[in-house]
Amino acid sequence: MSQELSNVTIQPLHQGISVANMDESIAWYQKMFGYKLVSDMVIPHLARIAFLELGDWSIELFYYEGAAPLPEDRRTPNLDIRTHGTKHVAYLVQDLDTLMADLKSKEVDIAMDVFPMQGDKVAFIRDNTGNLIELIQKPIDAKH
Repeated sequence: MSQELSNVTIQPLHQGISVANMDESIAWYQKMFGYKLVSDMVIPHLARIAFLELGDWSIELFYYEGAAPLPEDRRTPNLDIRTHGTKHVAYLVQDLDTLMADLKSKEVDIAMDVFPMQGDKVAFIRDNTGNLIELIQKPIDAKH
């Protein structure tokens, strides 16, 4: 999906996520969602950066040695919204109950199990660093 603004086309490209352990995070995103690693590099005096793709969407993982850990209140959806900044990445899923059963079998960290929200089914999980991920199932006849 793209949009033209001021004669310039823009479209979503990727989301950057800071992680506590690059190798574990790459493995987590591959195992939980099927991401494919497309690059993994170290930029001297900056960070180790890896790009992973899932269809047309990418995530950019950053690892910086000695970075501050994610504060506890940023790991809980209802507390995280009390702090300015990016909150989470959201994925549209066709069958949230089946996906959650699969993720639970892989021992995913659940922040909020499946619940209804304005006609949708929603759940929040955490990646291996504690970053929030929202999963949304829309009604069959709804547009996203």
